[in-house]
Amino acid sequence: SACHRRAMADTPRSRGRTQRAQFYFILATVWEAVSGHIRYSIPEEMQKGSVVGDVAKGMGLDSERLSERAVRLVSGGRTQYFALNAESGHLITAERIDRERICGRAETCLLQCEILVEDKVKLFAVEVEITDINDNAPSFPAKELELKISEITAVGTRISLPEAQDPDVGINSIQNYRLSDSAHFSLAVQAGSDGAKYAELVLEKALDRETRPVHVLTLTAADGGDPVRAATAHIRVVVGDINDNAPVFTQPLYNVSVLENAPRGSLVLTVNATDRDEGPNSEVTFSFRKITDKAAQIFQLEPRTGEISTRGDLDHEEAAAFEMEVEAKDIGALSARCKVLVTVLDVNDNSPAIAITSLLGPVPEDAPPGTVISLLHVQDGDSGPNGEVTCSIAANLPFRLQKTLDNYYSLVTDRALDRERVSGYNVTVTATDRGTPPLSSTTSISVQLSDINDNAPVFSQTSYTVSIPENNPSGASVCSVRATDRDWGENARVTYSLLEGEGREAPLSSAVSINSETGAVYALRSFDYEQLRELRFRVQARDGGSPPLRSNVSVRLLVLDQNDNSPHILHPASPSDGSTGVELAPRSSEPGYLVTKVVAVDADSGQNAWLSYQLLKATEPGLFSVGVHSGEVRTARYFVDRDGLKQSLVVLVKDNGQPPLSATVTVTVAVADSIPELLSDLSSLSAPAQPQSGLTLYLVIAVASVSCVFLTFVIALVALRLRRWRESQLLDSSSGTFSGVPVSHFVGIDGVRAFLHSYSQEASLTAGSGKSQFNFPQSNYANTLTSEQTCEVKDPFLMAEEVLPTQHVNIIPLSYDFSFYYFSQKLFAFHFLLCTNLDIMNGSSAEMLVSAV
Repeated sequence: SACHRRAMADTPRSRGRTQRAQFYFILATVWEAVSGHIRYSIPEEMQKGSVVGDVAKGMGLDSERLSERAVRLVSGGRTQYFALNAESGHLITAERIDRERICGRAETCLLQCEILVEDKVKLFAVEVEITDINDNAPSFPAKELELKISEITAVGTRISLPEAQDPDVGINSIQNYRLSDSAHFSLAVQAGSDGAKYAELVLEKALDRETRPVHVLTLTAADGGDPVRAATAHIRVVVGDINDNAPVFTQPLYNVSVLENAPRGSLVLTVNATDRDEGPNSEVTFSFRKITDKAAQIFQLEPRTGEISTRGDLDHEEAAAFEMEVEAKDIGALSARCKVLVTVLDVNDNSPAIAITSLLGPVPEDAPPGTVISLLHVQDGDSGPNGEVTCSIAANLPFRLQKTLDNYYSLVTDRALDRERVSGYNVTVTATDRGTPPLSSTTSISVQLSDINDNAPVFSQTSYTVSIPENNPSGASVCSVRATDRDWGENARVTYSLLEGEGREAPLSSAVSINSETGAVYALRSFDYEQLRELRFRVQARDGGSPPLRSNVSVRLLVLDQNDNSPHILHPASPSDGSTGVELAPRSSEPGYLVTKVVAVDADSGQNAWLSYQLLKATEPGLFSVGVHSGEVRTARYFVDRDGLKQSLVVLVKDNGQPPLSATVTVTVAVADSIPELLSDLSSLSAPAQPQSGLTLYLVIAVASVSCVFLTFVIALVALRLRRWRESQLLDSSSGTFSGVPVSHFVGIDGVRAFLHSYSQEASLTAGSGKSQFNFPQSNYANTLTSEQTCEVKDPFLMAEEVLPTQHVNIIPLSYDFSFYYFSQKLFAFHFLLCTNLDIMNGSSAEMLVSAV
């Protein structure tokens, strides 16, 4: 492969590094399989995109479905060192990892991250150990070093040499020192308490400044890596004057603690060293012999006093401790060293940080309690109690927090939700540490509820009662029903429809319709109050949910009456042949005498059917009056001789509508006290003024025939009265209810007795062209006419018993006065009609009379 070819072409040094990387990768795979935990070990400085391990296998997931299950890497650090390849399921490096920069000289360097499986809201902790490689060469603080050694320095004296620095650890750190060949000096390598090695220059032979004042040596520091890396420093030894006492520190180790919020310039500690020499040889200066770059930026050392103070800001979260070496050197280059350990104490200066690692979309309002809505990661940069964090939310919310891993909380539903009551929540999560005083931070999570169709439409009214005037135009608006739905969106879209009822003569759809979107109800036809006064139907409201919900409401439509019907006159009836009925009034009647009664009805209702009567025209004004509300025609004064025999009255019947409608009827009244007087008056009226034609003979014959019929009727009536007198007495004795009433006042229809009240003008005669009719109103003083019976007489000479049975009417024996007066009135009315027309014998009038006869 290309990688193999590159390795072959590389130098032996590169080949060794590649082999070690492969070894570390194999070791990481074996480690994963054996431990059973998701933990890997990789060497530092791997190329970006290098495979760390197969996390899909470690989590027991199918690598081909990682993208479908929304598996992602969650890291709370400032720098993302790893990434997750969703296609292969491998954890890869996101950048080159420098172990020395991340962990310094720590023996074990672990990087942690979490892998989140969002569809299960499950976390997996992953630890990656970064192993050291020999990527740093040793280095001395200075390439040139000058030492001053007194010439009287005793043989065997040890002089500390500058320690080489190597950021690597273990075998890759400093392993040995070498000194160039010298007759006066040798090198002694010592190991410190921490395992670090440092070199000391040992005087093997007494110095003679006069012989050789300067000695030049080469010091080499080498590590144990493969290949080995080394560094050199040149030492120039200057033989000086006698200084036989080196400084001595009061204690070899200084251990001090300082608060991380100490201001700049704060005194940390003072190191103290003494020199037993006198004069200039006892003057000691202090300097840092071994200090890291980070510590050099924070601490400063006063050379004369040995005071160590801060010149930078301390941060426990960045560095919890510093280790330094201080060297005390006298004027003669004799020195001593001590170790200083500064512990940075944590103060509660970091508020907890809340990160939302996962958030569910709109939550269905029917989500069961315990549904996970969001996953929170909480961090606090402090340590100890200052870094212990608890999270909380308001108690009145339908949610709760539950802890999953060390620093993870899940926001879950605690009870049933209702979007119609609250459509969304802003959940404020408060994280508080246990420091003194405690610090806290908040974050807001917007939880929106998605709607389900759990509310049926509700009408604004429990029922609707509306009205519409009759004769409305087709398509007129009747009313508008309105229903609302507490749901949202499509679940709240309401449509309307009509429900057909059972048992209707005509379908409801032929009368009304409804707009399915607005709920407006329209009339499809014009309504007639006289045919339909009320229409009841139901309207159904249906929402757009799945499944849809419905509700019904009853609608009562009242048709209002309008004055669209004129009064209809029932009595006196107007025959179809144009003839006019005649009413009789005695000339001796007093004022207020009831002549007849005009009866009319109106198909409308209410005030549209309130009828009033008035006399519109009369032959003799002031002779008759009409009751405004009763329609009774009465005499207004006494008759005088100049009053004519025949009186014509035009009665107007008017309703109370707006505008009012009316009808008229003509009433003919014959004025006479007795039948002979009436006949004589008729004879005088019918005397011809000139010779008449042959038609007069027919009229005379007609008058004679009527007279014969009258006399025959009187004889038959008397005989009938005598024959049934006994029978009438039995009927009177058997009637207990009407024992005090004369039998002549009863009329039986189909064998049933009925009480009959009569007055003198209870019958009228009308004549037409071909037949005569007797009209029998049941009551002339009633406000309305309730029944009417008509007996058609084809032969005027038939007896009453022969005529009446043909109409299925059984007549109980009548009193003589009633029967005689009743039939005589009818016969003389007809006789009067003939006689009053003798003066108009010519033309069509004569032919009409002949046909009437």
